[in-house]
Amino acid sequence: MASPLRSAWREVPRSRVRHFARLALDEVPVLAEDIFREIRREYPNLVIVPDESGEPVALVGIRRALEHFVRDVSDGSGGPREHPEVFQEFGRGQVQHGRSLDSLQAMYRLGVRLAWRRLAEIGQQVEIPAPAMYELAESGFEYLDGLVAESMRGYAEAAARQAGERLRLQRRLLDLLLTERPRKSPADADALAERAARIGWPLPERVAVAVLLRPAREALAPAVGRDVLLDMECEQPRMVLPDPEEAGRPELLRRATAGWSGAVGPPVPLAEAAKSLRWAEAAVRLMERRLLPAGEVLHCTEHTEALVLLPPEELIDALARRRLAPLAGCGPAQGRRLAETLLAWLETRGGAPEIADRLGVHPQTVRYRLRQIRELWGDEVEDPDRRFELELVLRAQRLRGDLLPPAP
Repeated sequence: MASPLRSAWREVPRSRVRHFARLALDEVPVLAEDIFREIRREYPNLVIVPDESGEPVALVGIRRALEHFVRDVSDGSGGPREHPEVFQEFGRGQVQHGRSLDSLQAMYRLGVRLAWRRLAEIGQQVEIPAPAMYELAESGFEYLDGLVAESMRGYAEAAARQAGERLRLQRRLLDLLLTERPRKSPADADALAERAARIGWPLPERVAVAVLLRPAREALAPAVGRDVLLDMECEQPRMVLPDPEEAGRPELLRRATAGWSGAVGPPVPLAEAAKSLRWAEAAVRLMERRLLPAGEVLHCTEHTEALVLLPPEELIDALARRRLAPLAGCGPAQGRRLAETLLAWLETRGGAPEIADRLGVHPQTVRYRLRQIRELWGDEVEDPDRRFELELVLRAQRLRGDLLPPAP
């Protein structure tokens, strides 16, 4: 026992205690059968697992627990209390069958109630005083706590193993899913289906891949559902979102990733998940350079212009040097003002009043700048291809913050 029973039980003559123990042990086989039968009646879906001899493991565990308790009480040594290891196995079984410990604890309580009724009858039969029986009942509930603790230990061990195994299998699935290949073969599709089936992940038609930036090293993982594949082992965690265009999915993602930064790639067919990852990674790199807003998980489809114009900066810069060469003779401030005016004209193709409203200046100022622009570029501003290239490089400069955005 975890602690010696108090005086009322110790004052019971040892001969009477031994008599009580003999009668109780004689009753154990029948009592265990009764408890097992009642549990099966109350819980008809209980999975019955036989041992090597074909006897239900649960029945064996009940019988051994009753025997241990009665011998422990009759001995009265107060030493460490033993609990059959089979109760750890019961806890592991709850994990394997996808159940919580609640139903198992309810079964234990049912068994203790039935056992106590019979022990109380035996106590009256051998004339053990009521105060001593009350202490025996307290010891019984203490013993029950120990059985529950054993089951919790087995449950925790099995849950940890199961979680670790699922993570290992999930990582293998992600590796296959997010590795970009020139051509996906039928064997790849079969391997993907097999790995998804092993973790119970239904294959969606379309996915989007997200890349996250940790708000802190010890940050808790986003509270996503089991249908979302989440890999927290990477320096920048990755998520695969099934059916990202499904109604309500963006809002669920926003709530789950509160406090995180990152980017969600565009929705793509399942076999092209690596393409979505590539765009999400590009967006995160721009966030790290402060060219895209941080502090939330943004969607690449809402920042197409930045993702198209900013990553190929060497190409854009080379094009800008050629197309904006006429500004080389202007000072920095004048060159920026002319570039902003040129971009406003290219975007609107409107008159001076409309461009002035967009820039927040007087129309006469715009007319003056447009005359300067025509003097600098000449007929180039009438060529469609040149106009496109000018707008391309000027939009890229605005995205970088080199040019002011349009006035509200």
